[in-house]
Amino acid sequence: MTEALPLAGFVIGITAARRADELGALFVRKGASVRYGPAIRIVPLADDTELRSATMRLLDDRVDVVVATTGIGFRGWVEAAEGWGLGEELLDRLGKSSLLARGPKAKGAIRAAGLSEDYSPASESNAEVLRHLLDSGVDGQRIAVQLHGEPLPYFVDSLRAAGAEVIEVPVYRWVGPADPGPLDRLLDGVLDGSVDALPFTSAPAVASMLAVAKRTGRLPGIVRALEKRVVAACVGPITAAPLAALGIPTVQPTRSRIGALARTVSDALESRSPRLTAGGRSIELRGQAALVDGQWCDIAPAPMAMLRVLAESPGRVFSRRELVAALPDGGEEHAVETAIGRLRSSLGTPKLVQTVVKRGYRLAVDP
Repeated sequence: MTEALPLAGFVIGITAARRADELGALFVRKGASVRYGPAIRIVPLADDTELRSATMRLLDDRVDVVVATTGIGFRGWVEAAEGWGLGEELLDRLGKSSLLARGPKAKGAIRAAGLSEDYSPASESNAEVLRHLLDSGVDGQRIAVQLHGEPLPYFVDSLRAAGAEVIEVPVYRWVGPADPGPLDRLLDGVLDGSVDALPFTSAPAVASMLAVAKRTGRLPGIVRALEKRVVAACVGPITAAPLAALGIPTVQPTRSRIGALARTVSDALESRSPRLTAGGRSIELRGQAALVDGQWCDIAPAPMAMLRVLAESPGRVFSRRELVAALPDGGEEHAVETAIGRLRSSLGTPKLVQTVVKRGYRLAVDP
């Protein structure tokens, strides 16, 4: 018998616009199914009037410090300036400033442009870059901060409070998706129980998803799903901020990398996969499926919702009212009976789920 991959049976929803395929491939490699519902799209740099405006501000006068936060963002900025005929002028201005790189990729992009960095923290954190600047003294200085799709309000506000003039350079501005259909279907999957985890790589994607959910009347249901059943994973605390504001718990990797994010999601899902014995059979719940004595059983969302509840306490009798509350779309007691019937059929062992007359249902327990 072939052993199931660690994420087989789980469905992961991905809202990212950039590197979505790369992130999805990490989950597919472990056996998961992936649904894509981009929550944002990237405005092409050459068409971004905000980036050009910020670049012109930077070229208007001296710049004392330039902070590069990402390699791809810094390279894209230089390439966009070249497209506008401003490439040499930008590189000349950058070369006369003190260049700070948040991490090795930003450092590599600076060097690839023929420049050299003056400082790059080992921690690869914006917080350490900020501490270095504040410790060095920034009063009266003109500082450019290259952003990458999401604002850095604490970083920028701290510099301004310390007396610096700050130019925010918004590389890769993000707006809502051109086609909202995939995101709508992904949100429906969260609500109907057919999506098990949502990993997020940027705060704008989180904010956009929540805005769509609110606009379509689905926000309360999405919040409940993320609070209780669906793993919400964020690449870092800035990305998690819109969820934290709603009281939604998140899991985060120790390093802000998509590989680490994928491992964090995998660990969270595996830790939430109940393994139990009922009716003399070993059962392992796997998102949208179950292993019964090692045999794979695909289970639809409503029957799977019933199994999740029953597996919380094998042998305990759950009333029809309790089970109605667990159904993805709600419903009445006859919907529970239908879902239980489908669950028995999917498990291939009808006696695993017992009916207790006038009381409800339970998973069979060993004598």
